Amino acid sequence: MDLDQYQHTLRTTFGYQTRSRPGSFFKCLPGSRSLVYYIRLIYTFLHSTFPARRGTLDRPKWALYSHRCLRVVESVGGSVNISGLESVANLQGPAVFIGNHMSVAETLILPGVVLAFSSDVNFVIKEELRHYPLLGSIFKALNLIAVSRKNPREDFKVVLREGHKILAEGGSVIIFPQATRSVEFDIQAFNTLGVKLASRAGVPVIPVAIKTDFHGNGKWVKDMGPINHQKPLYFKFGNAIPVTGKSKEVHQQVVEFITRNLTAWGGTVKETAAGGPADGR
Repeated sequence: MDLDQYQHTLRTTFGYQTRSRPGSFFKCLPGSRSLVYYIRLIYTFLHSTFPARRGTLDRPKWALYSHRCLRVVESVGGSVNISGLESVANLQGPAVFIGNHMSVAETLILPGVVLAFSSDVNFVIKEELRHYPLLGSIFKALNLIAVSRKNPREDFKVVLREGHKILAEGGSVIIFPQATRSVEFDIQAFNTLGVKLASRAGVPVIPVAIKTDFHGNGKWVKDMGPINHQKPLYFKFGNAIPVTGKSKEVHQQVVEFITRNLTAWGGTVKETAAGGPADGR
């Protein structure tokens, strides 16, 4: 399935489900999946650095490379499940997409999903990613919102300032409001920054539940952990939520949506020390 077919599927069925699976190659060499996955992923990154360095890496090209990353996942046996895009298709303007952060996979795949419905989208990323080999030049060319993760007060100002500008110009923003990615959903570490950005800009919030532990976090290099093709990748979009009342109430709705879907997929939600589910307050 090429990019046009992929985007057509997203727009007409409001979702996507991997159909084909790789042949017998990995059955003969089962330990080669992670190696092949990273070789193909690095090749995709390398290819995208050329337009990045020429200054021609625009949003349509970003959508193309995002789709190629999805195809890399599928090429080694990964199964991608995307659903709930009715809310995105019905948007009358920009929105803030708020999701949990499990692995680097969502950073690669989500832009292509949102760009099937919008001409512009931006991410909030860690500043250090702008200095990574290959990825650094790509993220700089895309002019993504970068935060240090060292000074919460300053990061808050950067996200509100830069995010508000993007939203005012008609672009949407994707944000993972937690300190670091984790295979478990730590509600206490999931802050209200995304909701506050949406409130200030006067745009709705769309919660996104994510399960991408297919792509494991590495022991030595966090972005390059082992892959597990038996774990499906899930991306589910919730209904748009207008931020007209208290931001904590909207935040709670986002938390509940993510918690409910992660639990249904067999994911882990971190509980409070007292033994009950954390409420994000």
